[in-house]
Amino acid sequence: MSKGLYSQLKNDELYNRIISFRDADEAKAAGLYPYFRPIESSQDTEVYINGKKYLMLGSNAYLGLTTDPRVVEAAIEAIRKYGTGNAGSRFLNGTLKIHEELEEKLAKFVNKEAALLTSTGYMANLVAIAGLLGPGDAVITDKLDHASIIDACKLSGAKMYRFAHNNAEHLRKVLSKVEEKAKLVVVDGVFSMEGDIADLPNIVKVCKEYGAWIMVDDAHGMGVLGGKYGQGTVHHFGLDDEVDIIMSTFSKSFASIGGFVAGSERLINYLKHKARALIFSASPTPATVATVSKAIDIIYEEPERIERLWKITHKMLKAFKDIGFDIGSACTPIIPLKVNDFEKTLKFWKALSDEGIFVNPVLPPAVPPSETIIRTSYMATHTDEQLDWALTVFQKHGKLLGIIN
Repeated sequence: MSKGLYSQLKNDELYNRIISFRDADEAKAAGLYPYFRPIESSQDTEVYINGKKYLMLGSNAYLGLTTDPRVVEAAIEAIRKYGTGNAGSRFLNGTLKIHEELEEKLAKFVNKEAALLTSTGYMANLVAIAGLLGPGDAVITDKLDHASIIDACKLSGAKMYRFAHNNAEHLRKVLSKVEEKAKLVVVDGVFSMEGDIADLPNIVKVCKEYGAWIMVDDAHGMGVLGGKYGQGTVHHFGLDDEVDIIMSTFSKSFASIGGFVAGSERLINYLKHKARALIFSASPTPATVATVSKAIDIIYEEPERIERLWKITHKMLKAFKDIGFDIGSACTPIIPLKVNDFEKTLKFWKALSDEGIFVNPVLPPAVPPSETIIRTSYMATHTDEQLDWALTVFQKHGKLLGIIN
């Protein structure tokens, strides 16, 4: 770099913003950097990083299907037939027959008239929210909704309102002050950090009182909640006909990447022709689509996977409480361990990592410094032996760090 250019950059605002960011460098230097860990194996109950084996307690592959040979073979066969990509958007040249077949299967799975595939779960929220709403409309979100929901709301141009987490009475107060005619309330079905479930029956009731549509982001509820086949949070509460829009991802129980939006046939037709995020994005790859389709088949064939997931969930919920950890209102396979201290959270993560346990520390800006957690999550394929060993490690280091007594 020439001396003149360097002098120019030194006075450049964007350059200075980038060069002054030191947080990651300092964490790496201290051996406390918990992100972008390069896994060298498949996403299973055990993974390898730099040749070391870790017990994976930080994955969202709830049903353990990412390594299932039937799922893998379905992806391979789709590549053989259709190739590796579609070279265009769904709107133009990127729609395959298997896209439409999976949309029909998903609509049936969530008891809706129609569904629409997207290339990521993040994009599914953009399609649904920014595709439906605009300036002059209102969108009301739970305070702890996922970032993709918030970003989609901002992109829509609609006026944003927020209500206290899972508080239907506060939602009622907020809706009573909304003057916009078009109103959409958006909530997570299962909240990704807290591991609790939306109070959908009461939230839906309030929405009906005020003529608001209700949308559920069920990324962490699909394949987990909802009866024998895990048809999601909406089905869990028997509200299939009351919730207007269901959105979910494929990167959790469905062992792939992508997402979908489901609702009435007219809604999906509207989004197909109005949602910029769909029209101007490449369509899901053949392997992605085939993977999800086979995963759904296996869910129907092997509902015992969901039974096993809930047996593990109840075991770990009880064990963490008995040990003395604060898990908040968690009641799903997502179980946060509240540490509520930035430095102590990183030390806890490091101790667990050194022992061979992969977990996710949740730090600012995701949460305030006084509300940090270690997020754990579970798969149907974890063994009792793996979990029992993990509990001894959690207890050991929880005590050493003063997180539990």
